[in-house]
Amino acid sequence: MNFLIKLRKSFMLLIKLMIVVSVTAAFIQVWVSNYTESLFSNKGNYVVIFSFALLFVTFSSLFSAFNIGIYRIHEIIYSFSLSILFTNVVMYMELCLIARELVPVPPLLLCSLFQIAIVSISAVCANQIYFRLYSARKVVAIFSDDMHGFELIKKMGRIAERFKIESGLNVQRSTFEQIKTQIDKYEAVVICGIDKNLQKQIISYCYANEKRTYLLPDITDIITNNSYSIQIGDTPVLMSRNRGLTFEQQFFKRFFDILISAVGIIITLPIMFLCAVAIKIDDGGPIFYRQNRITKGGKIFNILKFRSMRPDAEKEGALKAVDNDDRITRVGKIIRACRVDELPQLINILLGDMSIVGPRPERIENVYEYSSKYPEFELRHKVKAGLTGFAQLYGKYNTSPEDKLHMDLSYIENYSLLQDLKLIVLTFKVLFMRESTVGFDDSANEAVKERNARLAANKEDKNEN
Repeated sequence: MNFLIKLRKSFMLLIKLMIVVSVTAAFIQVWVSNYTESLFSNKGNYVVIFSFALLFVTFSSLFSAFNIGIYRIHEIIYSFSLSILFTNVVMYMELCLIARELVPVPPLLLCSLFQIAIVSISAVCANQIYFRLYSARKVVAIFSDDMHGFELIKKMGRIAERFKIESGLNVQRSTFEQIKTQIDKYEAVVICGIDKNLQKQIISYCYANEKRTYLLPDITDIITNNSYSIQIGDTPVLMSRNRGLTFEQQFFKRFFDILISAVGIIITLPIMFLCAVAIKIDDGGPIFYRQNRITKGGKIFNILKFRSMRPDAEKEGALKAVDNDDRITRVGKIIRACRVDELPQLINILLGDMSIVGPRPERIENVYEYSSKYPEFELRHKVKAGLTGFAQLYGKYNTSPEDKLHMDLSYIENYSLLQDLKLIVLTFKVLFMRESTVGFDDSANEAVKERNARLAANKEDKNEN
């Protein structure tokens, strides 16, 4: 075991290679047995095999299927399954082109099921091996705010296989010498929202003593992390452009928005028609839900969605959706779970109010609320709001506005067309992941209800006067 621990990276790479080989071998067996009309008489068969393996590795990488030990086991299996389905769809078209006719689907469909069984068993075994080779690190959490610190400890504690948080330390009640003493006892340190000077001291100490460091970034960290390194004489300097997207990036982004939204509307028209009919039959109310949202430059636009709540859902004001929300209709539960309610936003994209990829378009009330708490929240409006995006994919509906802001700024600072394409592909992965649509708890609307009550009381006072 000690020998394997020394070579654990190589060993895990070998396991991933075995998964690729097993899935590819299953395809070859079905291909040779059932699609003889798509076989070459010479070395062309090697090109087909190579294209399958390359596609499978590419999709698996895009869907983060190879992140064994990092993601939960059901996410790994789900990611591998999606990779197999996408790969086999492309390969089916390739086999049809080679055969110059439509080849039968059932053999490749059965192959997909067999391959999913292979990766499911392999993923479970690989996960067990990973945690044998990479035991959970003993971690100390260092923070300056108890609420944020305990929330972080709670989140990391949910991944007990990777993190073993045994201590939390509030820097407001500790000296630097006490902090160093605590760090010496652990393998890793997680730092959350402490003073920058103290943060620098702790990181330097961890670096000198080979302690792994996890840092929750703030706005400055995100911007600085994506700066360019330049040299002024003999002095290294970090430069941040801070200008958002370049003209060329905006041009190509808009071009792809028009192309993808137009094609998307045509392809999803049958689904949208069925959805509209179902909403109308369910309660006879309006099909669409319109609401003012904010996009690039603080511009207000009217977002378009399929209505998933009762027509009188906002009679008490702009309340957030909570778990088991009784305002959601029967049809609404289905279309929200499948994200079908978002499809009309393709029209918003075609009109130029939104982009395919970008920060989530927030309602005006939320922007005012979040901006008063986090003034940097307005920085999200450097780009157009998006149908999908970094925060939508890696966050949840109830993810905190601060975390969403950090993810959105990371997207803006790292923008590229390649990243947009990756996020579009990843959107298919989260469509049926329930945790991405989990609502807020009941306490989330207490502030909204209090604000609405104050506004109502003020209105009554004015009427009486």
